[in-house]
Amino acid sequence: MNKTDQVCQKIVSEFESVLAFGVVDLFSGKILGLFHTIPYFQQDYIDAVVAASVDLFRGKSITRIEALLAEQRGTQPRHLIEEVFMTTQSTYHFMRILPSKNVLVVLITERRISQAKGWSLLRLAMGDIEHVLQAD
Repeated sequence: MNKTDQVCQKIVSEFESVLAFGVVDLFSGKILGLFHTIPYFQQDYIDAVVAASVDLFRGKSITRIEALLAEQRGTQPRHLIEEVFMTTQSTYHFMRILPSKNVLVVLITERRISQAKGWSLLRLAMGDIEHVLQAD
């Protein structure tokens, strides 16, 4: 288990209602760290979720929208989306880019956690992730 995986495991293990925590490189889509407590998450499912998450931030449609906005504003195209919050019937997904490393940090919780606590946990964990990634 690498150091990023260890940080992910710590977040999931230390906080009630946290189901998964992951870190994804936004350039390659590679999983840099992941830990989850869902026994039926198979690798093909995880890969599909990672690809969909990267698309939310760097996909063709988003990149096109960013280019159109830049054109309308007379500025250089740049990535504008910083964070995304998504819900399912039973989970919350908190996603935020760690700009210094261009990685996506994802926290998945049960819906019984407050959204404020979820964002707080994600931001707290981002400091640990940034520290580990700088050491690599």
